[in-house]
Amino acid sequence: MRGFGILGLILGTSLFVGTSCAQQAAVVPPPTVDNPKSAGPMQTAVLAGGCFWGVQGVYEHLKGVKRVLSGYSGGERGTAHYQTVGTGKTGHAESVEITYDPQRVSFGEILQVFFSVVADPTELNRQGPDVGTEYRSVIFYKDEAQKNIATQYIAQLDRAAVFHAPIVTRVDPLNGFYLAEDYHQDFLLHNPNNPYIMANDLPKIRDLQRTFPALYNSRPVRAD
Repeated sequence: MRGFGILGLILGTSLFVGTSCAQQAAVVPPPTVDNPKSAGPMQTAVLAGGCFWGVQGVYEHLKGVKRVLSGYSGGERGTAHYQTVGTGKTGHAESVEITYDPQRVSFGEILQVFFSVVADPTELNRQGPDVGTEYRSVIFYKDEAQKNIATQYIAQLDRAAVFHAPIVTRVDPLNGFYLAEDYHQDFLLHNPNNPYIMANDLPKIRDLQRTFPALYNSRPVRAD
């Protein structure tokens, strides 16, 4: 379940107290295996790294990204609903679909941001205050090229002992991405003063700006 009630989050109120639950950025080296940047059609990447509000918010600030949508991946279409996914029994993870220009940003760079800013890849079935399989860390690959880049990158980071523990981020085939409810789309942009957003997600965007200034876009794209 999320750190506190969804109704309170939507209304901008909560019982949240204490210090920020956001993790500190752990800047990781770029992948040694990546697709070269080149002109071509828009590409997509589907990632899960905890609550999709913050993941969407981070990638909406990444240069070369054209759109980011919040949704569900890992389960069946019929169970891709927020309340059902929240039971932790559907196989779904809260995910985002990133549409990007491969001439401006690579899949490897998207993963570098993921491991540096978005998620703690050593946590199994939780991120920050959010606990459950729906908050697990997953790279959903759409083809063999993405699978190879992701698996090689995880192996590279583990060999270098970048993190204090082994990476548990899964690399799973993408069997479907199902759009989340309208009120989840651009939640961070619409609710920057929400206590959960302020504690857990805005620090990630500041980390993106500080650690990847060449990739940071001060004018975020929107889902709509």
